[in-house]
Amino acid sequence: MTQRGAEQWAAQLEGQSAAEILEWSARQFAPHVAFGTGFGAEGCVLIHLIAEQGLPIEVFTLDTGLLFPETYDLWRRLEHRYSVTIRGVRPALSVSEQAAAYGDELWEHEPDRCCAMRKAAPLRDQLATVHAWITAIRRDQTAHRAKAAVVERDARTDRVKINPLAAWTPDDVWSFIRANEVPYNLLHDRGYPSIGCAPCTTAVADGEDPRAGRWRGREKTECGLHVAMAAVPMQLHLSNRHQGA
Repeated sequence: MTQRGAEQWAAQLEGQSAAEILEWSARQFAPHVAFGTGFGAEGCVLIHLIAEQGLPIEVFTLDTGLLFPETYDLWRRLEHRYSVTIRGVRPALSVSEQAAAYGDELWEHEPDRCCAMRKAAPLRDQLATVHAWITAIRRDQTAHRAKAAVVERDARTDRVKINPLAAWTPDDVWSFIRANEVPYNLLHDRGYPSIGCAPCTTAVADGEDPRAGRWRGREKTECGLHVAMAAVPMQLHLSNRHQGA
């Protein structure tokens, strides 16, 4: 799909329901289409819609090895509820292997490098197997996502990127979850509106930005999956002090 083609489809699909956009995605790209979920509330909605329609869309998650226990529990609950398999895509290095090569708790002193190795590189490898990937991003989540189209040609990954929930609001998401009894991460009930890896996510106080708990105390607001895929290979080079480790 060319950039012009993506723009034309985005215009046609804008305003259609998430279910209709997912059905279009399967019709256009199956079996070479996949949904990558981080098990946020939005992702749970999309898993429900994919399963409900029996769509031939593979579901995968980036299992960094650093997810909350509640996230791993949700993973199991979703598979049981919807009779689906959510495939775990794992980094080349385990957490202990990463510590041996780069030092303990890399996420504390080089969070961008950690995200590149544990999230962006595995996603890059996964996307090499498909023509299109579905995400759960919404336009109102961050400034980087504000102009997300329903269908995009992502030049950084050379893949079609489909955002069925781009126009949804938090109220839309939670109304759907309640109405359909969709399983969700119990951390949402404990002040975690945005949930990533356990070492890099904290609860959010009333009045704070929903993503204030991600990489708290740093300017970092994105792990790189939606804004810096092209930079992944450079970020993976060993620093001088670790060469030969």
